[in-house]
Amino acid sequence: MSNGNGFQRADFDAIAGWVRPASRVLDLGCGDGVLLKYLKGARGVTGYGVEIDDVNVLGCVTNGVNVIQSDLERGLSDFEDRSFDYVILSQTLQAIENSERIVAEMLRVGREGIVTFPNFGYWKNRLQVVGGHMPVSDNLPYEWHDTPNVHLCTIADFERFCAGRAVKILERKVLTRGRPVAFLPNLLGSLAVYRFQRAAN
Repeated sequence: MSNGNGFQRADFDAIAGWVRPASRVLDLGCGDGVLLKYLKGARGVTGYGVEIDDVNVLGCVTNGVNVIQSDLERGLSDFEDRSFDYVILSQTLQAIENSERIVAEMLRVGREGIVTFPNFGYWKNRLQVVGGHMPVSDNLPYEWHDTPNVHLCTIADFERFCAGRAVKILERKVLTRGRPVAFLPNLLGSLAVYRFQRAAN
């Protein structure tokens, strides 16, 4: 979910680089709306955020972002097919109970989807697991007992998921500390950013 600390997250630039100017954007699990606010300023987009938390909804209003208070687990039935150019799920995929359903809904409502998620395969996460502990990091900041994350995955897991569900990956960026990672991304990348669409029949 969007960071409420007022600073730009590393994935914001990656997302903005893919979003065409003046596009219609739906930001799911938008937090306090800082990503949409950033995209409005950088790319001139219009659109809505969807958020369930009362405090974050108020944050969206403060940030001048149109927000709909709703539970993503109930789906996106309020939105018509292809009503947005992009549907974004930024660092929220791992906290969704039904990941398959939300990705399908993203591609029903939007022409393209963009997701970002912490890569559980990152070497520092693996090292903590080998040491007998669930990983805690900048991108996975919660202890095991208070984490909202229910479906942690690796880059390899997500790509296999897409391949098995007629989801075509258009572009991928893998980052560590805001810098792109090209070599061994599933091992050396801490954050994954994907742009995708429904595969042609």
